[in-house]
Amino acid sequence: MTETDSSGLNVISEGEGADVVLLHGLFGMGANLGGLARSLRDVCRVHLVDLPDHGRSGWTRQSDLHSMANALAHWLQAQSIAGAHCVGHSLGGKVAMQFALDHPASAASVVVADIAPVAYSRSHDAVFAALSAVDAAGCRSRAEADAIMAGEIDDAGVRQFLLMSLYRREDGSYHWRFNLEGLQRNYAAYLQAPAFDAAFDGPALFIRGALSSYVKDEYLADIHAAFPAASVETMADCGHWLHAEQPAVFNSLVRKFIVGEAD
Repeated sequence: MTETDSSGLNVISEGEGADVVLLHGLFGMGANLGGLARSLRDVCRVHLVDLPDHGRSGWTRQSDLHSMANALAHWLQAQSIAGAHCVGHSLGGKVAMQFALDHPASAASVVVADIAPVAYSRSHDAVFAALSAVDAAGCRSRAEADAIMAGEIDDAGVRQFLLMSLYRREDGSYHWRFNLEGLQRNYAAYLQAPAFDAAFDGPALFIRGALSSYVKDEYLADIHAAFPAASVETMADCGHWLHAEQPAVFNSLVRKFIVGEAD
């Protein structure tokens, strides 16, 4: 079932049981975590969220971690959901952290995939350049868009991930579902560390890829400062895209943490 309310969020919900919110990364959409949703829906009510300015959710002019966390809180309240487990990857992980820190009574637990509560340096300038080039070209096919992006992005897997958000209008032209201009404008805000006055004392799980540089050992102190009850799992031979590279391992870790049993 797809649900949208005044929060502007597009959400697809499935299953029955404890409420679990899944939050995707930058340039993504809720469907990116569909495999995790399928692994949980027999025991949980899973909500695949398109973050603001992504997928089919509403566009904003100004956005940051607080505003995205507040949009999620508003949506949960509108659905009469008192508390939910929050699972987020990358940017979605930052939003999950900010949600738990800003709205602790509404967070049953938090699972953060390959991101830490620290500020990061810019690392997506080539991606923004590629996306803007596609936008300017008025592409008439996905192959054309892919060829344009290849001038900036060597990794075919990353290009295929981005192309998931490219859609065809009735006039035959292709456009990005996400708010490219808005994401560029607010990118610096997304790089900041989640802000908090008080730590989140509830259950928390951080999962990192052993081959990824997003959650370094020196960030573990930052994790435990904001989430003192957090445990940290490291997936061997895995990079940043945990749910795509090793879905069985990732899904099992999340399921065991939330419902106490492996898939």
